[in-house]
Amino acid sequence: MISRSTIDRVFESARVEEVIGEFVQLKKAGSNFKGLSPFTDEKSPSFMVSPVKQIWKDFSTGKGGNSVSFLMEHEHYTYPEALKWLAKKYNIEIEETEQTSEQKEQMNERESMFMVSNFAKDYFHDLMLNSNKGKAIGLSYFKERGFSDETIKKFDLGYCIDEWDNFTKAALAKGYDLKYLASTGLTIVKENKQFDRFKGRVMFPIHSMSGRILGFGGRILTADKKAAKYLNSPESDIYHKSKILYGLYQAKKEIAKQDNCFLVEGYTDVISFNQSGVENVVASSGTALTSDQIRLVNRLTKNITVLFDGDAAGIRASIRGIDLILEQGMNVKVVQFPDGEDPDSFAKSHSDAELKKYLEDAAQDFINFKVSLLLKDSNNDPIKKAGVIRDIVSSISKIPDGIQREVYVQECARVMDISERVLFSELAQLLKKEATKRSTKTFNSSSNVNSNVDPNQPPPEYFYEQEQAAMGLVKGGGLTSEKVDQLSILEKEIIRILLLYGNEEVGFTEDVTNIDDEGKETITIRKYQNMVSAEIYLHLHDDEIEFTNTIFQEIYAEIIHQLNQAEKIEMDGFINHKNSNISNTVTSILMDEEKHQLSDWVGQNIEVKSALEILDKLVNDSVFNLRRILIGKKIDELMTEALEQPAKSVDLETIKNYTGLKMRLFEKLNRVV
Repeated sequence: MISRSTIDRVFESARVEEVIGEFVQLKKAGSNFKGLSPFTDEKSPSFMVSPVKQIWKDFSTGKGGNSVSFLMEHEHYTYPEALKWLAKKYNIEIEETEQTSEQKEQMNERESMFMVSNFAKDYFHDLMLNSNKGKAIGLSYFKERGFSDETIKKFDLGYCIDEWDNFTKAALAKGYDLKYLASTGLTIVKENKQFDRFKGRVMFPIHSMSGRILGFGGRILTADKKAAKYLNSPESDIYHKSKILYGLYQAKKEIAKQDNCFLVEGYTDVISFNQSGVENVVASSGTALTSDQIRLVNRLTKNITVLFDGDAAGIRASIRGIDLILEQGMNVKVVQFPDGEDPDSFAKSHSDAELKKYLEDAAQDFINFKVSLLLKDSNNDPIKKAGVIRDIVSSISKIPDGIQREVYVQECARVMDISERVLFSELAQLLKKEATKRSTKTFNSSSNVNSNVDPNQPPPEYFYEQEQAAMGLVKGGGLTSEKVDQLSILEKEIIRILLLYGNEEVGFTEDVTNIDDEGKETITIRKYQNMVSAEIYLHLHDDEIEFTNTIFQEIYAEIIHQLNQAEKIEMDGFINHKNSNISNTVTSILMDEEKHQLSDWVGQNIEVKSALEILDKLVNDSVFNLRRILIGKKIDELMTEALEQPAKSVDLETIKNYTGLKMRLFEKLNRVV
């Protein structure tokens, strides 16, 4: 278990904008930062980070929290693992107590797989550097490729000895379960036999964006024609080849800094470029480029430069990836190396300066590259040339931005010597066809009972109208009042006021009823100062009101506890709360407020009073509305009881009193019944 003092130091040191900046490209937006959601595929940024409050929220999914919760959401870390990652980043020594056997048993299978993979990475690396066979075979191979000790260490390169079960035996001896050795693919189990998947191969560990080991690539060193030259870990709960880019962990900072990412094909291409000083490079690991891989880069930069070797057949097989990049709204350039060269060989045969200059000078716009490539096959044949034009316009149609599409059409018209009108006509037909396909797909998926849409889940409009109804803005329509959980919304409003303004002292008024000796009733108005939190507490306590929402119950109880201890609400205690439900809910409320404050009311010539100016009204309205809803529910219960049990005498006086109280609340709220 991690000590409390270590946890406190981690939270004090961690900067949410720095942590998230490792995974998402953030741009300044006033006092905050914005970026594309790392959890969904979106074109417009809806991910917000608040350095002042040290929180984040993804408005596209509703997720939010602090640095720890981001790592738990994005990297699927456990709470302790997220703390350890932050401690390592900020050079904080971890004080840890011994885990019990029961706690060890509770570790889930994914975490066990990560532990096994990390052990394998260390084992292969150490064996290569410190054993005779490792140095003679594995290390000598990498040295022959020109890789320095620093580079070998940076990429955790290793070697698996060419023996049937050398690694498996070592892992089992260290107490690792054969089940996880098999599920990660490190060990192949057949009946009563087990052997190493990567025996006799040099090892390329594949890291996640945060540095966790997801899987391995292994290259054979013998001339065995029956064995694959490269072998990857099989698909598993932690390794999905189509969602991983080799080298991204080492490249992410430089990609964001250079605002460009070089995309190559193989492991050694990445490593050779790094050693030559070009660190903003990743590899698709020999697979066809996927949308998931492109989105990983899109979080860090909008610019990709695709590097092709001189093999024309390989280029044609890979060129489809350009359209996928364009679909993501990214800018694409292409660099082709001379015949017989690939990124690895070119980097080795040229100086660092020559490599960087070539990458800069040889970079082409994707249209010019496609034209030069495809026209070679057309041989001035008009039919084939028309096919080339359609192919290029098809690529342009993938671009989501209309202005960029127009610029590319103009460039294509210039290069292909054809009128813009014809190209725009072709583009319009393609866009119309794609729109029809999308609308048909949407209709089919929404009407398909086997789709991912939960038929029991209300439509998005419901949640909007639900909130509007609670504020008295919906007077009827397609939704009945029974569907509107006004109580939960009002409870959330009270929690919001407490969190944002609970420590403020504000002037309040109340009606005081006096009865003189003759029984005559007079009402006077009393003015007084009170803390917002104390005022709300008194109202709820006097009326014996309890929250119905369990999370709001817990947050309210924590607020009261803080007030009793320090007479002040400390926001950090909620943002960094060990209960993720509490921290996520509080963060969501705070970031909703942050987003609301960004609304351009001034630009629309709309004068809006600040919350502090009307804080007394906000407090009273929230409490009065909550009372009104609760009284209304009580009246409904009594009326239902009267209808269902007509023989039972009904306390009409009680109903009358409740109704009168509800009317007075409507008057206080200035609402017409």
